Amino acid sequence: MSKSLQAIRGMNDILPEQTPLWRYFEGTVARLLDNYGYKQIRMPIVEFTELFKRSIGEVTDIVEKEMYTFEDRNGDSLTLRPEGTAACVRAVLEHGITGGGQVQKLWYIGPMFRHERPQKGRYRQFHQIGLEVFNLDGPDIDAELIIMTWRLWGELGIRDAVKLELNSLGTSESRGRYREALVEYLSARHDKLDEDSQRRLKTNPLRVLDTKNADTQAVLFDAPKMADYLDDESRAHFEGLKARLDAVGIPYVLNPKLVRGLDYYSKTVFEWVTDKLGAQGTVCAGGRYDGLVEQMGGKPTPGVGFAMGIERLVLMLETLEQIPQEISRQVDVYLCAFGEEAELAGLALAERIRDELPNLRLQVNAGAGSFKSQFKKADKSGALYALILGDDEMAQQVVGFKPLRGQGEQQSIAWDALAAHLATCVVQG
Repeated sequence: MSKSLQAIRGMNDILPEQTPLWRYFEGTVARLLDNYGYKQIRMPIVEFTELFKRSIGEVTDIVEKEMYTFEDRNGDSLTLRPEGTAACVRAVLEHGITGGGQVQKLWYIGPMFRHERPQKGRYRQFHQIGLEVFNLDGPDIDAELIIMTWRLWGELGIRDAVKLELNSLGTSESRGRYREALVEYLSARHDKLDEDSQRRLKTNPLRVLDTKNADTQAVLFDAPKMADYLDDESRAHFEGLKARLDAVGIPYVLNPKLVRGLDYYSKTVFEWVTDKLGAQGTVCAGGRYDGLVEQMGGKPTPGVGFAMGIERLVLMLETLEQIPQEISRQVDVYLCAFGEEAELAGLALAERIRDELPNLRLQVNAGAGSFKSQFKKADKSGALYALILGDDEMAQQVVGFKPLRGQGEQQSIAWDALAAHLATCVVQG
């Protein structure tokens, strides 16, 4: 027998019973970003591999171990995007929309791909909502990004379950001085580092700060601190950010070990973390990357952004039971029609109702069936009400109106009055 077809490991189907919560989350974020003046951009999921080597850094775990890279029929090396910032920078450079100091406040949504060990909340195809701002270099825009996410957590009902961690990586020059001091400190204690940290010490030493190994964490206790190497500009920028968060009343924790996993960050870095998802604690993260546009061939252009993992945040909503009751119901009204004449009239009546109530979720029975079978499907749909159209109703030009949830007697409603009646009942229901 041939092997049954199935999805690739770590790349999951999102089934119909799951998509309402995804749509609720995505819609909530989209409305929030619209309200703050951000515009959506859509980029391809495949880019030239060189884009990510130049932006993320060739010695990062993502480029070295995790990218889905292949050669196409033209011999070009292509990669499924592992993150969105590099692709967004490529897009704004290609189309010249940040030239002349133009401020761009952009957001995007879609799948990203990394070949890593799948686990709860972490997959090989995962989905992100990302946001990038260009040509604003002050702490005010950094603060706006964090304030927006704080508002989002409040709207989703998960604010008490997340914590903001902040750090500043300074400019490339100050980070370089810190890197030298850190390497000197860690090299003197090389034998006490775990194997992965020993490798990172040669390639990307700041990532050692992010280790989860307890022995290496103990070594880092007395390591040099980035804050002691910040230049005056970066220190003033960071103080300005903290002052704005304090003014709004957003609590935060300073984490000197927060470095993020990508080479392009500078100055502000932040993460929203939670202890509600086990090991997968980061739900949203980002920071400033003032040198990235120039690094990729553009003129010096300040940039700052973040990305949030949709799978993890949907999982949080489920874990904390913050799922609005209305999204679990996909149908408001179910129309049952008996006999061909009633079916034809029911179709026409349904379209009239949709014209008058465009937001009403009205499902018309398909496949005919007995009174019992149609009512069984109506009940299974989760609808609040059933509409009944048979011979008697046709003769009187009325519709039987039957509540399916809670109490209430069946009544007859004239066709012309049906839309108004539904508007009242569904809102109240």
